[in-house]
Amino acid sequence: MNLRTIPRAVVNGYMKIIRVPVDLVARRTGGESAEVAVDRVEATARAVAGTVLGDEEMRKDAAQRASAADERERALHLRAEAQQKRAQADEKLSERTDQAEQQRERAAKQAEQRRKRAEEKARDRKQQAAKAESSRKQAARKDKERAEEQAESRARRKRLDALDTKAEALEEREEALTAKDEAQRLGDAAGRVKAARKSD
Repeated sequence: MNLRTIPRAVVNGYMKIIRVPVDLVARRTGGESAEVAVDRVEATARAVAGTVLGDEEMRKDAAQRASAADERERALHLRAEAQQKRAQADEKLSERTDQAEQQRERAAKQAEQRRKRAEEKARDRKQQAAKAESSRKQAARKDKERAEEQAESRARRKRLDALDTKAEALEEREEALTAKDEAQRLGDAAGRVKAARKSD
């Protein structure tokens, strides 16, 4: 031990003693953002102590702690942004799913109405065509099939549009999840840096 390591050990011991109650209060009142603020205060206190004591190693340690606090704060912001984007993507997905369901229901109703109209036309033709029943039945059947095919084609197009809308919403949600994962990774990295500093 030399004359520099003694004050350094005293400062480290003092900081550890002070951190225990301060960390408990920070966790209960402000969560991670309060913990980051406490880390910043500690880094500043260590920098001041390093300057007063002329201890370059203590000043470097303080700079590293301040940098770790910056990274952790950035990770917190990124995580919050990712959560907000995810919530927005979920809301858009819900809205688009509702719209797609409404479009599907409208298309089904329209197809049913067209089918009923085609059936009614076919019945009317049958009643009016007593003499030429076989030829009129064939004409009514063709009209009915054509109307159903058109209704089916329109319904398919609307279903495809609804699926495209849903796919876009899922893609936006995927982007939000990717942003959240990146924020989590940065938070974990900042946590590891902080843990490494504390163990030193």
